[in-house]
Amino acid sequence: MKGIADEPQYSIGLLEGGTALSDVIDNHIYEQTLAEKSAFFVADLGVIMRQHVRWRTHMAQIRAYYAVRCNSSPAVIEVLAALGTGFICTNKSELELVQNHGIPSEDIIYSGVCKQLSQIKYAAKNGIDLLVCDNEAELRKIARCHPSAKLLIQVSTEASSPEEEMSMAFGCSLKDCRHLLESAKELGAQVVGVRFHISSSCEDDQAYVHAISDARCVFDMGEDIGFNMKILDIGGGFSGSESQLEQINSAIMSVVDAYFPPSAGVSIIAEPGSYFVSSAFTLAVNVISKEVVARDRQDQAHDEPSPNDEPEFQYYMNEGVYGSFASKLTETLIPAPSVHKNTALNDPVFSSSLWGPSGDDMDQVVEHCLLPEINIGDWLIFTHAGAYSLGQPISISSDTPTPPVYYVISSGDWFEMQDTSVTQEISLKNFSLVPYFFNSCQSEAALSVPA
Repeated sequence: MKGIADEPQYSIGLLEGGTALSDVIDNHIYEQTLAEKSAFFVADLGVIMRQHVRWRTHMAQIRAYYAVRCNSSPAVIEVLAALGTGFICTNKSELELVQNHGIPSEDIIYSGVCKQLSQIKYAAKNGIDLLVCDNEAELRKIARCHPSAKLLIQVSTEASSPEEEMSMAFGCSLKDCRHLLESAKELGAQVVGVRFHISSSCEDDQAYVHAISDARCVFDMGEDIGFNMKILDIGGGFSGSESQLEQINSAIMSVVDAYFPPSAGVSIIAEPGSYFVSSAFTLAVNVISKEVVARDRQDQAHDEPSPNDEPEFQYYMNEGVYGSFASKLTETLIPAPSVHKNTALNDPVFSSSLWGPSGDDMDQVVEHCLLPEINIGDWLIFTHAGAYSLGQPISISSDTPTPPVYYVISSGDWFEMQDTSVTQEISLKNFSLVPYFFNSCQSEAALSVPA
């Protein structure tokens, strides 16, 4: 039943007869409670398929290119490949990963900001021609090592708030684009389009409007210089919600049609990452230690705390920001988890913070949340855990392996995926469906086994 990320064959638990995802989590917690209590993921591949359907419904004119760095689980790559997405890769290991799944080179974009010469040569050798470029130094490297490359010029966008500036730091300014295009012409490089990126934290629809308008200007510059401009990449920043897709669609499609009408023959693409995988993965972690601190630290000068003082708990988990919560290092807010044990509605809750196992001051996963008192050995369940949690961990301990992933899909989702799949050459050949046998007694035991 286990799907291990680095095996070529993925065993997928087929959920039938009303078995729910929560049942699967209960089952594995029961197994881990009797073993070493290691953290683990449960991934519902049906969620990825449903997100794909939503994309095709609301963004039908825009082809999705999945950002591999968001989650490089091979099962995710195979599902998305079968559904007909393209792929955005930032380094050689990601390029190799998607190529090993039979992805055609024309469906891959190499987008690394600062590319190593050896990796540019690897792309050239393997026919990966679409590359992103945003400055003259990168342009010269690409022209020297990959003369047949087709370039997307990364154009910077205006951040609408200080928090977004870091996520929009890369890209060529609009005023510098002509010089970069002229340099490309002199070097014999081919420029075929424009790429920009709007952060998911941006709530201003006009940011897309301005970026598309700027892209049109760059298209005009490129065509004046003699380039055949044919690709517009509107980047990532998709949160995963259907409402956001509808909002973006209503904000940009009329602008896209005005600046890039179908008669112009321009392909519109985007780079959803978190959108596909965030809600598909659930992470279960174990509490390995706890501390109690005075909630009102000003009262610590007194010998005895006042009777009205409530404790504040610090809990330490067997996963932290140097592992499965690496997204926290990019200022992503980690939602509070649920506690996997039987609790009553009137049980008291306490101010709590959640930490990884390293003891590092940076290893704080959740700064503040309200939880019932938790015991060492209890389990915490984090939903929406699929983005930037699987791939190349930032580990400070070689003794901490990446948590295993247990893949599941409902029978209804599986059959719908077969109908939805649009890529005939890629047929989920590495998947092995195994009926999931769930023992209801284990569910009850998982909630009651003592630490």
